[in-house]
Amino acid sequence: MDDDIICTEKIIADRKTFYIDLKANARGRVVRITEKVSSNRDRIMVPAEILDDFIAALEDIRKANNEEA
Repeated sequence: MDDDIICTEKIIADRKTFYIDLKANARGRVVRITEKVSSNRDRIMVPAEILDDFIAALEDIRKANNEEA
């Protein structure tokens, strides 16, 4: 069964492009984050059920970064 994309976002930063996709498959939902630089791609998969924890961790990192700036 092919994955179905429910929602997708694209972020462009300098030479990099990030794709953030919410996908569904037979095992459930997952957020796939793809970093594309030239012809190279790296991906991570985050289970949708831990998305709130993942976002909270990113917010903590953003806060720490802003405090250092």
